[in-house]
Amino acid sequence: MDQAPNDPAEFLTLHEIVLAAQARLPGNIWHYVAGATETETAFRRNRLAIEGLALRPRVLRDTSEVDTRHRFLGRDLRLPVAVAPIGGLESLDPSGGAGMARGAGAFGVPMFLSSVAEPGLEATAAAAPDAFRIFQLYVRGDAAWIDAIVERAVAAGYAAFCITVDTQHYSRRERDIARRFIKPWRTRVPGQEFQSAFSWNDVRRFKDKHRIPLLLKGFMSPEDAAMACELGVEGVYVSNHGGRQLDHVEGALDALREIAPAVAGRARLIVDGGFYRGTDVVKALCLGADLVGMGRLPCFGLGAAGAAGVVRTFELLETEIRIAMGLLGVTRIADLGPAYLRPAPPAGDGTLESAFPLLRPGSH
Repeated sequence: MDQAPNDPAEFLTLHEIVLAAQARLPGNIWHYVAGATETETAFRRNRLAIEGLALRPRVLRDTSEVDTRHRFLGRDLRLPVAVAPIGGLESLDPSGGAGMARGAGAFGVPMFLSSVAEPGLEATAAAAPDAFRIFQLYVRGDAAWIDAIVERAVAAGYAAFCITVDTQHYSRRERDIARRFIKPWRTRVPGQEFQSAFSWNDVRRFKDKHRIPLLLKGFMSPEDAAMACELGVEGVYVSNHGGRQLDHVEGALDALREIAPAVAGRARLIVDGGFYRGTDVVKALCLGADLVGMGRLPCFGLGAAGAAGVVRTFELLETEIRIAMGLLGVTRIADLGPAYLRPAPPAGDGTLESAFPLLRPGSH
């Protein structure tokens, strides 16, 4: 780290957390978090899909009490958001996945622990035993290998198991390549060929063998989402990997609009990709998401001030969501729907600065 952790109480806006993370993290790590693949078109489309929807408020409703609480997989959440799985969390703060789990748990939202984040499955569970934890797997072995990890996750108290299905091949993240930055969490474990070969037959086998709820992450088509529902998958996770896998795909929120009718309540719907602000989360909920995954934003919180920075990030996000709901004329998450949205020309350019305009030089 370039400097000691910040005092999270000093952060009054989310953009201050982003600035603090940028100042504290080494350049290679900042670009690893902020960057995407090749031209970064998919990354920008995530933001443009969100920015291309305007909110349509209703007035003269009693919104003196706004309730942001939500239930997901039978558990109560303080907000309908989750920490999306991110590899290499230990590069953002020495506490790594344990710190992220403590922060998310202390605030009251779920955390997806990536299988390529230290200190690993058991140590993270021990560090945050009461947190709502979901384990995410990159397949690096055969069926017996997967079964052994499932057993470890169940024994460690993980509430669900998530398999990422959009990494059949690794992308070329040119920011990292140009900086000659080789990420250690990409070179630790052999077995990429197992991920490339993972198929619907493996999903069937998992559902036949294991009782833990299964979420599949990386859907961008309604046909695939419908197939997952037919196989009894409990969670359909809409994602283009934050624009970090296949370039030039559509924005995740645009994909959600097609996938939600195909799922039709047969599984829980999760979405991530470009969500940074309270209004972003509200838009996803209006389009049918049960849970909004946020990857880069809590990473900025962890990078800025460790576990306490994660808590502060979600506190500020909660304020934004509560205000957005109240100004829309809504007091409960369940009351949000498509009627509160309208198409609109995007006001930003799809970059990180379009979500945080005060990051631009001379703007603050």
